[in-house]
Amino acid sequence: MYETNFSVYEVVMRVSRRAINGLSRREFLIMTSMAATGLAVGCAANPVTGRSQFMIMDEKQEIAIDRQQSPHQFSSDYGTVQDRLLQGYIEASGKRLTANTHRTHMPYNFHCVNANYVNAYAFPGGSIACTRGILLELDNEAELAALLGHELGHVNARHTAASMSKAQLANLAVGGLAVITGAAAGSGAGNLAGQLGQLGSGALLASYSRDNERQADSLGMDYMTRSGYGPQGMVGLMEMLNSMNQHKAGVTDLLFATHPMSSERYRTSVRQATNDYRQYDGQPLYRERYMDNTAALRSIGGAIRLMQDGEGAMPKEQYSQAEGLFEQALGQAPDDYTGLLLMAKCQLVQKKDRQAEGYADRAKQVYPQEAQAYHISGITKIRNQKFDAAYEDFSIYERQLPGNPNTVFFKGLSLEGMEKVEPAARAYNTYLQQVQQGKQAQYAYQRLKEWGYIQ
Repeated sequence: MYETNFSVYEVVMRVSRRAINGLSRREFLIMTSMAATGLAVGCAANPVTGRSQFMIMDEKQEIAIDRQQSPHQFSSDYGTVQDRLLQGYIEASGKRLTANTHRTHMPYNFHCVNANYVNAYAFPGGSIACTRGILLELDNEAELAALLGHELGHVNARHTAASMSKAQLANLAVGGLAVITGAAAGSGAGNLAGQLGQLGSGALLASYSRDNERQADSLGMDYMTRSGYGPQGMVGLMEMLNSMNQHKAGVTDLLFATHPMSSERYRTSVRQATNDYRQYDGQPLYRERYMDNTAALRSIGGAIRLMQDGEGAMPKEQYSQAEGLFEQALGQAPDDYTGLLLMAKCQLVQKKDRQAEGYADRAKQVYPQEAQAYHISGITKIRNQKFDAAYEDFSIYERQLPGNPNTVFFKGLSLEGMEKVEPAARAYNTYLQQVQQGKQAQYAYQRLKEWGYIQ
């Protein structure tokens, strides 16, 4: 039975509370967008090994899925950094490696995103991102090249595409293509992904196997050394990751849930650097160049680590502690987009709706080209019964980042708050054509039934 007698305020409280608490990056979705009639099940030659590999999708589909979904993940991670020097440096470092890959023709692009957690990820069509959190842990450009080379290894070996192909086949056996939720360990977010503006709430990736990781490490070592970097860059990266795996939880949970780490990977990198890639040992690590290009980022490293601690407190429902940590972080970096949105979410979950609205509005001013702030702002506006302003926020979000069905639902909720029943009904109907489960779908169905659109 569907619940009855919701007010607009109550439904926003209900459908957004757990989404805020869950925080986005704790789950990964494998989105499959091909129609069943268009699938051709078969095998293809692996670009790296040349051996036959089970594959449903072709290269054009890899690129299309990437282009459709990667913008949502980047926005979920608070967008590409506004520091043009740093972003340009990441782009140039990545492009330096691509000429030595097995798939040089792919439309590679590289991003540093504003997320605080420690990770890097790749989409199947060649979109690659590293978080600002992981950049704080690296020591030189060779380690960055090893990190990007590893992600290039996943793209070139088609690890994500192969995993998606297996998942699609399994779903065909049980009745068609579906969205498959692959939650990271400890996630409680479940099917609530996207309610705060993150369509996928995680990259378009499966969790990689240990064999995938070994192959990506090997390819990364090959790509970086042939691009002019010393192999000690990979050793340094593996040493850092192995140390964090043993001693620092929280900010690395997602990294190690999707990229399994072991001391064996570190030992392998040492052995390869000493033996297989010994001839490259004299090549530079470019530490000074790395430090110069990351200077602005490192200057707010203290604020970022405070945010990391605050994000760790949120799932534990330690909201006062999280608020204090975010406040300290904003004291050090008052115009930090990520910090402002984290504080807005923290205020929302404590029902401090007016304060949340203020932080979201500041985030929009700081980074008007990035979409997530408009979605968070729209939720605060509904909470504060400013329905016209909420509708405008969701409309801007939709123009900047189309394709999130939750935006359609919240536009409907805003229209309902403005007592515009007919356009609200159209929005709810559009939403239900895309989503049939969950509290939002229940609410939309109930309203359509009450208004006489469903008998």
